[in-house]
Amino acid sequence: MRRTLYEQTHEDFRSSFRTFVATEIVPHHDRWEHEGRVDREMFLKAGEQGFLCMAVPEQYGGLGENDFRYNAIIGEELQRAGVIGSGMCITLHNDVMLPYLMESTNEEQRKRWLPRMVTGEIMAAISMTEPGAGSDLASLRTSARLDGDDYVINGAKTFVTNGLNANLYVVAVRTNAAEKHKGISLIAVEDPTPGFERGRHLDKIGLRSQDTAELFFDDARVPATNLIGGEGRGFTTLMENLAQERLGLCVSAISACRTALSWTVDYCAQREAFGTRVLDMQNTRFKLAEFAARIDATQVFVDHLITLHNAGELSSVDASKGKLLTTSLQREVVGECLQLHGGYGFMREYPIARAYLDAPIQTIFGGTNEIMREIVGRTLEKEYGRDALDGRSA
Repeated sequence: MRRTLYEQTHEDFRSSFRTFVATEIVPHHDRWEHEGRVDREMFLKAGEQGFLCMAVPEQYGGLGENDFRYNAIIGEELQRAGVIGSGMCITLHNDVMLPYLMESTNEEQRKRWLPRMVTGEIMAAISMTEPGAGSDLASLRTSARLDGDDYVINGAKTFVTNGLNANLYVVAVRTNAAEKHKGISLIAVEDPTPGFERGRHLDKIGLRSQDTAELFFDDARVPATNLIGGEGRGFTTLMENLAQERLGLCVSAISACRTALSWTVDYCAQREAFGTRVLDMQNTRFKLAEFAARIDATQVFVDHLITLHNAGELSSVDASKGKLLTTSLQREVVGECLQLHGGYGFMREYPIARAYLDAPIQTIFGGTNEIMREIVGRTLEKEYGRDALDGRSA
């Protein structure tokens, strides 16, 4: 189905980024999957070619293109090429990290960090999750106390995306033990910092080329000038930025569905069983036809979410609906497509096998889908109760 989201400038950007993926990521993806991290040089090349932090204003060295459609194209092309693990350092940098360092910082911080975010000299990472606190951010224990001109940080973080390759971490810390949500602040920790060290390189089942690590803080001294957004503002800032993060996951998930469907159509068109192509069997055609319809319908919803976001109108609830819908669909589509590959679907040499291993995390990070259901569920009476329906056209 023809999409109307993109203009010619976006398609020109897509062509350039597709070439970048083909030349700088695809040839190295298998090695990076084995090694568990990408070469930092690839990230620097992405900066050189204008694929990092496109929204940064020109005064800080960026393109000034505050248009999430460019971000969406990057996510789509990485899934199309089957290299999302190797490219996630880019999507995390652009979709998740940039808002913290562009919208919640002061002028001195923007001048210090944004130009190097654009070039790739800085690779950023968010550090929220702790060994004993995942979705329940209000229970985090990593502490930061002000000591003169420094914050002294103690604690541990885990599941940090870009954990090994990053050199700037936005860390959620507790600056007030007497408060729950209002006791959380965000502090940027730069590498190297005395008392800060990376822990284990975590061994994941999927997204293996995307480095994930633990972080440890033992009286790590960080300048007070690295506080982002003011003390006690951390939880609010995190919530404000989650809508864009979840939108990026929507884009990645629906693109993964479309790519898996494409691989499977091609495979079933070439594979024969009982004297006929697998694609000509009614069960196969019916399953794939249903997926094609559901993918197209969901794509329309995601494109609308992108339009709302560009207009500054994307709500946390709508982003949560999108994340719940698209990532659940991804797991279903990829699983059924693997089944249609038969025994070959179990072989890592086939991209559908890797996609199958990459898919489960989509319903977990960015807020688990159980949390998404809770967020949406809290609005049901207001949005769908009788009084609500009586007040508007159904």
